[in-house]
Amino acid sequence: MPPSLVHPNPLASLVFDLDGTISDPAVGIARCLNHALVRFGHAPVDERGISHVIGPPLDHTFRSIDPGWSEAHIAELVHVFRERYAEVGYTENVLYPGVSEALDALSAAGVVLGLCTSKRVDFAERILTLFGLRHHFRFLSGGDIGVRKADQLASLLQERTISPASIMIGDRAVDIEAARGNGLAAVGVLWGHGSEEELRRAGPMQILDKPHRLAELRPAGLRGRGF
Repeated sequence: MPPSLVHPNPLASLVFDLDGTISDPAVGIARCLNHALVRFGHAPVDERGISHVIGPPLDHTFRSIDPGWSEAHIAELVHVFRERYAEVGYTENVLYPGVSEALDALSAAGVVLGLCTSKRVDFAERILTLFGLRHHFRFLSGGDIGVRKADQLASLLQERTISPASIMIGDRAVDIEAARGNGLAAVGVLWGHGSEEELRRAGPMQILDKPHRLAELRPAGLRGRGF
């Protein structure tokens, strides 16, 4: 990347996932999934049972519904999903109680916060702005089709946006595994869409049970704590 964009001193940061960690996207995702499925004549999914598809990239979600769909059809479904999501789906997110207060406390303590989400970055911007949280985040990393969260974290490290002392925070195994694959510490949260068993298998250094406990986290001093 151009030298002017390289951070000379990478920052030890708390790097947050979005869906299932800061806000609950279940209603919007379920309605947008079914909007796309019905558009192409497919049966809708049960909106009450979509937790297992929240977190991974959107193409993985559609592929989990029918592994036989072609790449071209997956792209069509993603496009129609995003049409509705851009209009109304993102507004159907629900902020988890206690998250805003925890972010306020972390910012007041001078902790550098960032976001790394599989969601497209413009949608992440809209959601954080919707909840009045955008100002807390020094940087946003958004995903897209074919981009893994591990790749996003690797880019943040390579670009020196974050330091190896940073911590990834998320509700799914993919968040923990992406962090560990890049040599970063990770913290799991239980109020999202991943189970405690899923998170423990992925091997975080710590698991939080309530959003207010986010305020206790610091990039330095957590390494070595675990179970």
